[in-house]
Amino acid sequence: MVFLTGANGLIGSAIARKFVSEGVPVRAIRRSNSDLRLIQDIQDQIEWIEGDVLDVACLESAIRGCLHVVHAAAVVSFSPKEREKLYKINVEGTANIVNICLSEGVQKLAYISSVAALGRPAQPSKNPELPTAIDENQKWEGSPLNSHYAISKYQAELEVWRGVSEGLNTVIVNPSTVIGEGDWDKSSTALFKYVFHEKPFYTDGTFNYIDVQDVAEAVYLLMYSAIKNERFVLNAGRTSYRHFFELVAKEMGKKAPSYRVTPLIAEVAWRWEAFKSIITGKQPLVTKETAQSSQTHFTYPSTKIESALNFKFRGLEESTRRIVKYLTNVQDNAKSV
Repeated sequence: MVFLTGANGLIGSAIARKFVSEGVPVRAIRRSNSDLRLIQDIQDQIEWIEGDVLDVACLESAIRGCLHVVHAAAVVSFSPKEREKLYKINVEGTANIVNICLSEGVQKLAYISSVAALGRPAQPSKNPELPTAIDENQKWEGSPLNSHYAISKYQAELEVWRGVSEGLNTVIVNPSTVIGEGDWDKSSTALFKYVFHEKPFYTDGTFNYIDVQDVAEAVYLLMYSAIKNERFVLNAGRTSYRHFFELVAKEMGKKAPSYRVTPLIAEVAWRWEAFKSIITGKQPLVTKETAQSSQTHFTYPSTKIESALNFKFRGLEESTRRIVKYLTNVQDNAKSV
């Protein structure tokens, strides 16, 4: 049996679906008010435990008897208002998982990290033709381009490596921006909503992406392989935001963003959004961190996982077509209710 955190999220739901499809019994943790829409097709095939990653007693009971654990639960936020929650869930929650895996004799832990946890150098490339390359060997360095989300995931990884030093077998995956059948009001799926509503602006930044189904496939294969105590970058490719938006717009039959956001406009935008957030209490659409990162260029080679597992990634066009079909059906069903 595998124990899974974050099963109702974008990545966790895909991982749950993959393990269930392979005949692996899944036990998962959820809060009493969890939204299970992303996993409604298989929610009856999962053994649910009510609680969260900060509830140590609940975690001990839930993990007991499970040979494998996948820790996918995390807060993804760039809002200053959620900073305390960000560190609490991402770092303390991961420490709890590691401690209990050790005490319960779990055979292997798979931790879903992020390329953000690899860190970004203070002087990255601003040339889209010569992006800064970051792989599994990247050493963390302090940089204004490391968001608090990135720092929290880096600190969470330190907890996992502590577990390794104490005898826990682990694998860590570092996905780039994950695209998939998610809630388009949250995280990366909001990029599709942006195009659906025909927003006019795009930035010069580049976009590293991976299909959520590829993340789930990689986690499943690594879990049942002989590989242990290694990390793997998961990144299918890189494209410009403009090209990505045009691709999504074509599939949706919408007008693509056509106005370029200059660095100056981006600086003004995040300050205006911060002011609006204070007045309205709503999350800002653009933050200082996202404005800065949108102007830089990185690439994340995935040669390590390709070599270790002969892994093949889905193409962007294939993924986009499937995701748009799903999101369109969700919107059509919502209108008919």
